[in-house]
Amino acid sequence: MGSRSFARALHNPGALHNPGTRALMTATAATAGWRHLQGGGWWRHGNGGFGWVGPLFWPFAFYDIYDYSLWGWNPFWWYGYGDIYAGLFYPYGYDDLLGYLPSYGGGYYGGGYRRSYAAARANTAPDEISQMCGEDNRDIAGLPIDRIQQAIQPSEAQRPALDDLANATVKASQGIRAACPTKIVSTAPARLAAMEQRLEAMIQAVDIVQPALDRFWGLLSDEQKSRLSSLGQSERNSDRRGDSPLASACSGTQANVPDWPAAEIESRLHPTEAQRASLANLKDATVKAADMLKSTCAPDDALTPPARIAAAGKRLDTMLQAVETVKSALDDLYKDLTDEQKAQFEAIGPERTAALSPDDTAPSSGGGRHYRRHHHASIGGFVRRLIGF
Repeated sequence: MGSRSFARALHNPGALHNPGTRALMTATAATAGWRHLQGGGWWRHGNGGFGWVGPLFWPFAFYDIYDYSLWGWNPFWWYGYGDIYAGLFYPYGYDDLLGYLPSYGGGYYGGGYRRSYAAARANTAPDEISQMCGEDNRDIAGLPIDRIQQAIQPSEAQRPALDDLANATVKASQGIRAACPTKIVSTAPARLAAMEQRLEAMIQAVDIVQPALDRFWGLLSDEQKSRLSSLGQSERNSDRRGDSPLASACSGTQANVPDWPAAEIESRLHPTEAQRASLANLKDATVKAADMLKSTCAPDDALTPPARIAAAGKRLDTMLQAVETVKSALDDLYKDLTDEQKAQFEAIGPERTAALSPDDTAPSSGGGRHYRRHHHASIGGFVRRLIGF
């Protein structure tokens, strides 16, 4: 996260415009905190992306909205039930999440003195992961507007509408960035609340951009509309990763999600009869959420930017409803759990990943389905070993 190349890419509008670059950066950031994950992690998307990067849900949300709406890129549709499952049973322990905090120096880790998080943050550069939430300057938020202008060469009569669309994208980007997490949460209810906040910001962004896009689209000639639509198609065809069709994305959102960890919950929580009823309600809520999300994965018949942004808004609305359904059942369960049981519930995700093989995979820079092997040790453990030396 602190590497110069990573930081340069985060602040380079040209690099951030490329979906392949963003996917690789997302994987790089995600693997900064993971530990002993098999096959890239069970919360990883089938296209190589990640729903969670440390404490952040849906990295590069602003870019994904306009990539799908304007160019038809499929990564938008890989978000779904698997991300809710990951929110419930998080793959990161606290030591792993240290990789997402601003670096701190001095003192000792574990024993002796240690700088507080607030003190460390005050003496370091801004957290790089926050850059994934969407910038509020025109260099970043104006990227889709620049691409539109290059493609259609708007007339003087069309420019005011394009300016309105530009202002809308900046405002949308500001809202998404405001929903970026400012702290690391350590409980499942708090993680689902973070998902809610993120999705609400994305829905608000769509609501801001959609009317301006509709007005601008209505002023375009048939030739301009065709040129803009063709640009998206040509860019998708030139992408070396070979994005899968929407149907593959919809099926892929379920592919890597493990079964409900009933045995682990039973052995860790030793629930009472009343708690068993709450656990059953939570499991039923997850099934209901999965069905909701499956119902909005339809054939990719949205061929114009206005139609796609409407489809994106519908998908986000459904995702928010699914998260709220699960969170409501989870909140009811947590009211019945003791502090010890809550701690045991939170340990399920990190414990599952720690039990897997220490070898894991990450996407290669060439994309596609080729992988290179990495070994990622616990960051906290690494720090402790350094102190030992």
